[in-house]
Amino acid sequence: MPRAEPRSRLIGLCILGFFTFVLLGAPVLAPNDPAAIAPDRRLEATSTQYPLGTDHLGRCVLSRLLYGTRWSLGTAAVAAVLILTAGITLGAISGYYRGPVDLVLMRVVDVLLAFPALIPALAIAGMLGPGMEHVLAATVAVWWAGYARLVRGLVLSMRERHFVEAARGLGAGDLAIIFRQVLPNVLPPVLVLASVEMGGLILAIAGLSFLGLGAQPPTAEWGAMLNDGRPYLLTIPQLMIYPGLAISLAVVGFNLVGEGLRDLLDPRLSDGR
Repeated sequence: MPRAEPRSRLIGLCILGFFTFVLLGAPVLAPNDPAAIAPDRRLEATSTQYPLGTDHLGRCVLSRLLYGTRWSLGTAAVAAVLILTAGITLGAISGYYRGPVDLVLMRVVDVLLAFPALIPALAIAGMLGPGMEHVLAATVAVWWAGYARLVRGLVLSMRERHFVEAARGLGAGDLAIIFRQVLPNVLPPVLVLASVEMGGLILAIAGLSFLGLGAQPPTAEWGAMLNDGRPYLLTIPQLMIYPGLAISLAVVGFNLVGEGLRDLLDPRLSDGR
């Protein structure tokens, strides 16, 4: 896989830096209350008071986009942390101890990976009911499997290395070996995978909200905004275009940063190989 161009990495960092700034500064940057309804101002065009116009309930589209960054990217960030914690922990246990624990965990992983991740996540979120906390639980319950399998394979190779055997011979306990010897060598490829898959996680959360399983009114969230604008696609397409562009830009940013991180953490990569 070819290396990412330095310019691409810089663009990705700038995009993520911009979204981080918006996420933290939404209350200051938003020109209006994102939940304030004004029936007499519904579906207005761009104006000084409403820079991106209003939606079908007269709410400021720009303010909802800005606050939507908190819900869409914030939820994805929390989900990524929980997924990494679960995947690394279970994968390390499975690969280091093997035996019945490994057998059971890997059969669960096989079942989860047998389907596209969004399908079991959709089923879980549907059973739990609407709500961003349920979408968070559903994505974590599904996405950890890929990380667990990757960590397990890496730990299986690391546990036989000479430095691990030396630590074991010196009397180091299992936890000390895992945290001091194994995990530091396992984390780089896992972090690369997490940065690349962050875009897919954002799309999954937005997709579940678009289907009505995520953020509920009046919460401003990009996927929910897409769903709200769907009836007006032919007449006022910008109600779907703006949140769609926000989602696409965030996904591109994480993909560019993920490729750059891959190159930095794996110096063996070279062009064309």
